[in-house]
Amino acid sequence: MKHLFQPGRREGAPVLLLLHGTGGTERDLLPLAQVIDPTAPVLSVRGNVLENGMPRFFRRLAEGVFDEEDLVFRTNELYEHLNAWAGEYGFDRGNVVAVGYSNGANIAGSLLFHVEDSLAGAILHHPMVPRRGIELPDLTGKPVFIGAGRNDPICPPEETYELRRLLEGAGAEVEVHWEDYGHRLTPTEAEAAAAWYRQHFGGG
Repeated sequence: MKHLFQPGRREGAPVLLLLHGTGGTERDLLPLAQVIDPTAPVLSVRGNVLENGMPRFFRRLAEGVFDEEDLVFRTNELYEHLNAWAGEYGFDRGNVVAVGYSNGANIAGSLLFHVEDSLAGAILHHPMVPRRGIELPDLTGKPVFIGAGRNDPICPPEETYELRRLLEGAGAEVEVHWEDYGHRLTPTEAEAAAAWYRQHFGGG
């Protein structure tokens, strides 16, 4: 998978795993990482599925309808890459915090849903429920931030409520930040994520 890695400047800082939205690249969320923790190492990945030439992390059958078989395959693929990259770049595999937007937030959520201890925490900007009707791993104490839009046409509030309920049902500690700017990732949402991150992971 095409990616870039930038070493950090703070000992013990988690690796920020950046996962872009549909049509993005591994450079899209670098400014967001600077807001969240400019001292942290960064591992930014480009989705290796193309939809009309636009990179994504997994296929979908229609707007809001995921190809679940591909989602599971791509989730496991990303997990295996993370394990390999930890060896290649020498970072602590148990100290990775995902930062995803839209499609990237969905693959990050899928890691939480499918693979125990895949992430130390997650910042999910405008995610959907990755899968329904499955038993989640034990997420006891796992910190998760969700940025959501009350008027998001792609991820309606009901989707956010359900995702929160499922994550909390598995033991995760979930905080939801609401905005009124549709599916956009705003500076105020980024700042809210950064404040949440500092509470749980230090820095700033």
